[in-house]
Amino acid sequence: MRKKLLSVLLCTAMAATMLTGCGGGNDTKKGSSDTKSKVTVSDGGKVLNIRVWNEEFKTRVTDNYPGYEKVSDNEGKIGDVTVKWNITPSDDNAYQNALDEALLQQDKAAADDKIDLFLVEADYALKYVDTDYTLDVVNDLGISEDAFKDQYQYTKDTVTDSNGKLKGASWQACPAGMIYRRDIAKTVFGTDDPDKIQEKFKDWDSFKAAAKELKDAGYKITSSVNDTYRVFSNNVSSKWVENGKINVDANIKNWVDMSKEMVDNGETNTYELWSSDWQNGFMKKSDVFCYFGPAWFIDFSMGYTDGKPIKGSVVEDGGWALTTGPQNFYWGGTWICGANGTDNKSLVKDIIETMTTNQDVLKSIVEKNNDYANNAPLMDSYKEDKSFGDAALGGQNPIPVFSEGVGKIDMSNTTSYDQTCTEEFQAAMKDYFEGNTASYEDAYATFVDKVKVKHPELEG
Repeated sequence: MRKKLLSVLLCTAMAATMLTGCGGGNDTKKGSSDTKSKVTVSDGGKVLNIRVWNEEFKTRVTDNYPGYEKVSDNEGKIGDVTVKWNITPSDDNAYQNALDEALLQQDKAAADDKIDLFLVEADYALKYVDTDYTLDVVNDLGISEDAFKDQYQYTKDTVTDSNGKLKGASWQACPAGMIYRRDIAKTVFGTDDPDKIQEKFKDWDSFKAAAKELKDAGYKITSSVNDTYRVFSNNVSSKWVENGKINVDANIKNWVDMSKEMVDNGETNTYELWSSDWQNGFMKKSDVFCYFGPAWFIDFSMGYTDGKPIKGSVVEDGGWALTTGPQNFYWGGTWICGANGTDNKSLVKDIIETMTTNQDVLKSIVEKNNDYANNAPLMDSYKEDKSFGDAALGGQNPIPVFSEGVGKIDMSNTTSYDQTCTEEFQAAMKDYFEGNTASYEDAYATFVDKVKVKHPELEG
């Protein structure tokens, strides 16, 4: 098994993951949950080391975990245990590289330096889940399977290894939708009502027809072709790698064809996700009609800094609205994994159980951070709640839209190659869309060559 782990952690050259899967919100006030912690920190560990790529999980814990005391920005206390937050941004794959190196040294590390908890995202979860560096939350940590009964199945499938063992858990689910500008909708379509806008964007043919209307009125339908990519990639019927061979699903090719047509028509751009040009669409002065994303995207990424609207952003006036769009999909998510070798098993168990299954904690996260919690009965209770709404959406309650799609999320076509294939495919297609590569076939050949450099075991 050790040989397999070295191969997975050292030879799998994952590309950079930017902000996918990061949650967020507008309010980071202290949580009000009065839940009592059951943890007994008697395992002997004096330091709890947590590896993360941003502030999201730290904020959730400091706001909601019973008994957590802040010492400094990157240190806290839970009982007699010192909590240390090791934050390495995902840019240029830095988080995974640092985590890989630390995990490979886990058995040699001093007790106070061992990793106890770390986070993973959907695009590369299997890289860690399918090794013995992650603890089985049921058999190793002792959390009852029944504790997870209200969680969405796909969130459990994401962190289930090839032997059927659950190797992590998440407090959030990430069903997503189409987020559009209310003012542009009124100008071009005569209404900003989500039900009526949904009818205009009910499928991809309707989407392309609406793109032409928007172009004729002086607007871009999206900031980039990459905005629609995950809608297509989440609705595939095959995997990126089938029987050791690189594969492009028919639905991914549909994205290529639509994107090329829309770029040629001047209806969208080819910006990289998270680039400054791409983010300019969050501002009122832009000509961008819509983005696609989940709850965390709306309240973390779309014109906020430190939880506050940027001056001149669309969110400043609650100018966005949400509808399903052409297809249901999801984006991102963050999973908590217990590290094999931890000397704080009781605390690791309690943090995972409290943060992902305690309904009071989850309710606090929903109401303070506008996150979509990983608890079906809880989220169902918000669907008809007229007092619940998101300020970025002009007070619209997004839960009915997100809930409509969350049960349709299917992880059966996920592989450990997904991050590499996705990013190399988008990079190769960008050249094709911009006319720097003569044909799709040439771009595809470049994509295959790039993937095989990182994964020489694959066939083209």
